[in-house]
Amino acid sequence: MTLSQRQLRVGELVRHALSDILMRGEVFDPDLSAQPITVPEVRMSPDLKIATVFVMPLGGANADVIVKALARNARPLRGELSKRIRQLKFMPTLRFRLDTRFDDDDRMRDLLSDRRVVADLDDDGSADERGEERRG
Repeated sequence: MTLSQRQLRVGELVRHALSDILMRGEVFDPDLSAQPITVPEVRMSPDLKIATVFVMPLGGANADVIVKALARNARPLRGELSKRIRQLKFMPTLRFRLDTRFDDDDRMRDLLSDRRVVADLDDDGSADERGEERRG
């Protein structure tokens, strides 16, 4: 799925404004003020009516609690966004998801360092060095 320039631009506007709101603690919820929250990405739907906000609490602790608290506060956050972003005709509905990219990276690194995978990769490399064809 390729995103349009407009989707990317609006997503970045929302990400920047939402990061600022969360950093300043402008939404009063004890779960949200407990620790800093990073907003690495916001993906906009093609019609710009839904913003999927990927979040990660600093250190990854209490991630589920943070996502639930953000979902609980989606309306006040949307109101704060509408005060900051005047370029949009309609403020998108906010949906919060935990950003698992770092966990996925760690899992992939662990898989690639598994002895069976390393042995398989070594076998492929040694066959190439001997001039044998690789079978697919």
